[in-house]
Amino acid sequence: MTRELLSAWKERSAKHQPAYPDADFLGTTVDYLRSLPPLIFAGEADSLTAEMARASRGETFVLQGGDCAESFVDATADRIRAKIRTILQMAVVLTYSASVPVVKLGRMAGQYAKPRSNPMEGRDGLELPSYMGDAVNGHAFTPEARTPDPHRLVEAYQHSAATLNLIRAFAGGGFADLAKVHEWNRGFSANPAYHRYTAMAREIDRAMQFMRAAGAYTDSLKTVDFYSSHEALLLDYEDAMTRIDSRTGLPYNTGAHFLWIGERTRDADGAHVEMLSHVQNPIGVKLGPNATTDEIRALIDKLNPEGKEGRLTFITRLGAEKVVDKLPEIIDAVRDDGRPVTWMCDPMHGNTISVGDFKTRRLDDVLDEVRGFFRVHRELGTIPGGLHIELTGDDVTEVLGGSEAIVEAKLGERYETLVDPRLNHQQSLELAFLVSEILREDF
Repeated sequence: MTRELLSAWKERSAKHQPAYPDADFLGTTVDYLRSLPPLIFAGEADSLTAEMARASRGETFVLQGGDCAESFVDATADRIRAKIRTILQMAVVLTYSASVPVVKLGRMAGQYAKPRSNPMEGRDGLELPSYMGDAVNGHAFTPEARTPDPHRLVEAYQHSAATLNLIRAFAGGGFADLAKVHEWNRGFSANPAYHRYTAMAREIDRAMQFMRAAGAYTDSLKTVDFYSSHEALLLDYEDAMTRIDSRTGLPYNTGAHFLWIGERTRDADGAHVEMLSHVQNPIGVKLGPNATTDEIRALIDKLNPEGKEGRLTFITRLGAEKVVDKLPEIIDAVRDDGRPVTWMCDPMHGNTISVGDFKTRRLDDVLDEVRGFFRVHRELGTIPGGLHIELTGDDVTEVLGGSEAIVEAKLGERYETLVDPRLNHQQSLELAFLVSEILREDF
């Protein structure tokens, strides 16, 4: 495939791109990025495509989790470890309940950019570019920080490389040992606030004891495959990370195993869809309540014309109040088309509210959308393939509710997100236990 074809996105409308003041510096930076080693390899992306295909058939379940927007300052070993630990803990609970493997997909190692509803932000009579993530500009409200800087793309690459290196070390170096992860969950369920989950933790404990007694606890249970993902938003960066695989001669985005297109940039004739239509990675598309049948079919035509299993995932983000009404229309459009997709639920973005100066969500709303997602798929006979969750391994106070009873007055205690609110460690595990009860009915 020629570089000209891979660059066809430049002829399309490109939404939510930074307004860089120095085009020449941007071009030099992109050329430098193109010379750097890949962050992931084609064979790894192909393995994830196979896993996504299995999820579409109900043979696996995908758990995708991580920050709304990663920050350079938080790309530390402790914070990365905490996020991985949370996802692994959730995966153990879901695996036990569904009796199928759980694919671990981190919203990590590249989630450094976010689209914003308004390109400009005003405070006290001063108007500056909105914060679009550390890959674009700084969070501080100053002209210097808010000016888009191409060098931040290089920093995003460097932090992504370091994060992936640490993820691989944790995944293969004993940190992901099933027995260790289960011990963490036992400590979670011992908390009096989570007494309702003690019975399940005991069931898992008995299963672990049985595996040891039967000699079934092998080295394969001490390591995991852990994949990376991010929203393919910054087209210059994604273009630089798109390489031709020497083995197959086909293009892959080597910046992450899984890329998704957001609700704001999913125009089938737009630059984002054009770019990702040419790479071989598994691709996701966010669908909100306004997605039409024609739009959905156009996305399938563009991103998966041949109907390859595992290639295309639709991630619905409909809101707790709309999921039961809107999801059947979306599913029907795909079923009428006939080409396969993997279904995932993002129960976060459709449930954002404002409380005073804080953007937040209610855990009850998140859970209600998840319940609605599974209910509709159950009624229509389709397969709910996974969850897409914004979470952190830290004890922040950004989402209301849960057994910890985070109320509005507590939001300011540890509100640390730079963009959207995330489930904290305890809320994430509570979500896993509640989803596990649903999975027991469906699998």
